[in-house]
Amino acid sequence: MASKTSPGRFFEDFRIGEVIRHATPRTVTAGDVALYTALYGPRFAVQSSDAFARAIGYPKAPIDDLLVFHVVFGKTVPDISLNAVANLGYAECRFLAPVYPGDTLSAVSEVIGLKENSSRRTGVVYVRSTGFRQDGEKVLEYVRWVMVHKRDEAAKPQGEAVPALAKVLDPATLGAACPPIDPAAWDDGLSGSPHRFGDYEIGEKIDHVDGMTVEDAEHQIATRLYQNTAKVHFNHFAQVRTRIGRRLIYGGHVISLARALSFNGLANVFHVAGINSGSHVAPLFAADTVFAWSEVLDKADLPNRNDVGALRLRLVAAKDRACDDHPLRVGSDYDPGVVLDLDYWALVPR
Repeated sequence: MASKTSPGRFFEDFRIGEVIRHATPRTVTAGDVALYTALYGPRFAVQSSDAFARAIGYPKAPIDDLLVFHVVFGKTVPDISLNAVANLGYAECRFLAPVYPGDTLSAVSEVIGLKENSSRRTGVVYVRSTGFRQDGEKVLEYVRWVMVHKRDEAAKPQGEAVPALAKVLDPATLGAACPPIDPAAWDDGLSGSPHRFGDYEIGEKIDHVDGMTVEDAEHQIATRLYQNTAKVHFNHFAQVRTRIGRRLIYGGHVISLARALSFNGLANVFHVAGINSGSHVAPLFAADTVFAWSEVLDKADLPNRNDVGALRLRLVAAKDRACDDHPLRVGSDYDPGVVLDLDYWALVPR
């Protein structure tokens, strides 16, 4: 009799061009939003207040963009990264429509690349994942690549190719998830900052000052919230037998912590419109303290929009290291304290 359980996919099980429809659609509720706030403490006014959101043009407060990302990401884990060593990076991420409490999200992924590692024990799987709302509208699309164990070291991959990916999203393609807003109705006192699009300069670096210590219970609640079942985050019994010897903090947990910390300096940067690239530079563990800083890499106008502008930001997170000197690299290598290097576009009122 065939087994009724699944051990998850290993590297040799993937083939380029394969389309995977992921299980368990997820209705996102106000309770999920409250729990997300409790885990990370984001304070952006548009996502925190129905009244503030309505005043500027939303029907009500949208769900935090990164919560949408995590829920869609979580759908993909059982089919893509259940047997992952680590998630390696992101590219070409666009937020395509707003999501509100009560919306149901589902996901589909296409395998767009495979590359066996020289050790023959693992390989890298590239997928393009798309999140859909219950009405079939796309709300999110992104590429990620993940290192996955092989079941059999002698097994050959079913084709090999590394996809060509855009290094930077065209800002003209952004803004679909943000309705027209009324900048005159934007209350700087309630949002927490007087700084708008014109106040930021290319090359400017901002230390977000505050730090947040990660606890095991918090990151495990977070990954369960997203229905992310990757073994490296939960299974202590298995992880103590690996080279690392500990449970890894989900990389998205680090992104959300750093984004929440960025409020101190970027309080009016209210909407993550797209992610150009992202790298989890080093692992994070429970009891590590996360700090963050940002650099303004570019600024852009959006077509037919005079209400908001786009900032291209580099968000860097470090562990157990303050960011007043903006740590990034030591020579050609990353500073040993850096754990995240994220390049993204975000919208700010004019």
